[in-house]
Amino acid sequence: MSLDRIINQAISPWMIEEGPASDIVLSSRIRLARNLQNYSFPTLFSSKEAKEIIDMCEEKLSYQPFLSFGKLELLKMSEVQPIERKVLVEKHLISPDLAENSYSGACLLSENEKISIMINEEDHIRIQYLAPGFQLSEALEIANHLDDWIEEKAEYAFDEEYGYLTSCPTNVGTGLRASVMMHVPALVLTQQMKRIIPAINQLGLVVRGMYGEGSEAVGNIFQISNQITLGKSEEEIVEDLKSVVQQLIEQERSAREALMKTSPIPLEDKVYRSLGILVNSRLIESNEAASCLSDVRLGIDIGYIKNISKNILNELMILTQPGILTQYVGEPLRPEERDYRRAALIRERLLLEQDKNHGVGG
Repeated sequence: MSLDRIINQAISPWMIEEGPASDIVLSSRIRLARNLQNYSFPTLFSSKEAKEIIDMCEEKLSYQPFLSFGKLELLKMSEVQPIERKVLVEKHLISPDLAENSYSGACLLSENEKISIMINEEDHIRIQYLAPGFQLSEALEIANHLDDWIEEKAEYAFDEEYGYLTSCPTNVGTGLRASVMMHVPALVLTQQMKRIIPAINQLGLVVRGMYGEGSEAVGNIFQISNQITLGKSEEEIVEDLKSVVQQLIEQERSAREALMKTSPIPLEDKVYRSLGILVNSRLIESNEAASCLSDVRLGIDIGYIKNISKNILNELMILTQPGILTQYVGEPLRPEERDYRRAALIRERLLLEQDKNHGVGG
């Protein structure tokens, strides 16, 4: 595996897989925050300590096989170009904070990109496992195996009373962040999401945009994750989140059915207007593209559009992000040039699908 392959292949291999409830849950993620014994936290450590941690990870973890995932490749942020770091963020393989940490940060990646281990982000080690669809328990099991595998090679900072010690107090305890990425256009269209978000927050969960903290929800995609890590077991945290997500899945499906019964023509019009924009636009900015892709994805899920693959929509949602689009074109782009290239790329990709399936409509 090479960085070029990761960058140039817009859709991660795991995204092609079909997961449970994938019409609504795009992905499940488990992240474990860990720090090493006898080192200052990244907020206070020296450049010497930062280098020692990367060296240790390179020696003991890099290119070592883990279960069926193969060997993990180390990427040092100092050796990755800024646009390439942006691409890794847009593919959810590293955080924006790590992308900005070009001097002391690194990342270990599996070939299928399900595993990402961030080094010297907010904590020394942040283990991430991604799975398609609604697979939180399965993701937790693999992340725990990965955690044990690393702990065989490194001594964690752990307190018998408080659990795993982390830079941010909200992560102390299990150090676990479990999250799902959900596409809920019907709940947004029916205005239900406005009342659902405060209710979810009261349960100790948080609703964010596609790229986590500080990001807005575009394309009707929301990330839902736990806030509490202390006083509950990992399994309890995941079960609490699963319960809420299952309710949201049922509410979204009910909202879709209600829209199809009460407003079939306006709904069909919205879907096909968005498809028309995507197929015919010469300029389109990222938020409009995400909104139209969301409408078309809904049209596919409810059966209005039968000849476009959901994978194409997943691919375009990633490929039309600014960093990946710039990398795809191979040259720096001004905002208007990006909008032109984005529109051209979407048109070409959908027309290829049209040729393959003899029409993009229902």
